[in-house]
Amino acid sequence: MVALERSLEAAMNARIIGSGSETMVLAHGFGGDQSVWDKVLPCLTEHYQVVLFDWTFSGAVKDPNLFDPLKYSSYDAFADDLIALLDELHLESSLVFVGHSMSGMIGCIASIKRPQLFNRLILVAASPRYINIDGYEGGFDDATIDGIISSIESDYENWTSNFPLLVVDNSDPISVNNLAKCLKRMRHEFAVPLAKTVFRSDQRDTLDKVTTPCTIIQTTNDIVVPGSVADYMHKKIKGKSTVEIVNTNGHFPQLTAHLEFLVVLAGVLGFEI
Repeated sequence: MVALERSLEAAMNARIIGSGSETMVLAHGFGGDQSVWDKVLPCLTEHYQVVLFDWTFSGAVKDPNLFDPLKYSSYDAFADDLIALLDELHLESSLVFVGHSMSGMIGCIASIKRPQLFNRLILVAASPRYINIDGYEGGFDDATIDGIISSIESDYENWTSNFPLLVVDNSDPISVNNLAKCLKRMRHEFAVPLAKTVFRSDQRDTLDKVTTPCTIIQTTNDIVVPGSVADYMHKKIKGKSTVEIVNTNGHFPQLTAHLEFLVVLAGVLGFEI
């Protein structure tokens, strides 16, 4: 395990911007970095003090020694980093957490570990399990997941060019290109073990321990997370939860339908756009 020789704030490129009386934490997903929030940030910072950061696997993080594949073979280690970062920033209660993709479940785990930390979880295109199993539709079979991981392993450059075309609405080529750049910046030696952690995770048992109010944001057509997953999460989460649909294709509503995404957030959180 690699010991941090500097603060998490510096290591994870954390920054706080905005001047609202409440605090919102934005957490990106696999292969991304904090730039995935750029389109919604100007609006959010008018209403919130916004915390942005990069997970240690991100290509935006300069020190490669910070990501230990063994340590981060489960979401628990990410949740521990999230809690430690917020503690370091002296943000210890009543935060709004917005987690995209894998970060949705990381936020759920952190909320169980520290029940007072968040007053609401916004789970954007999140999934507790990606692989189908009896009575559960995750969206993929085992062979497909094996194929995805094999593609990442054998031809990362090609995969980083093609994957964004599948998960970002092609009518927004700038966002497709920006995600491709993020993926290409991520180190190949991190991408393979991280893909295994994400795509083979099973956090279904986590959901019935989540008591923090949740908003589940789903797009109308997401190749990564079928609509049935949002319904499953809604039924399984112990606390109060709602499902909100953003009318866009793909896995990144904050990129391809950012205005509608903001309308959903405003309706849930009670601010005006």
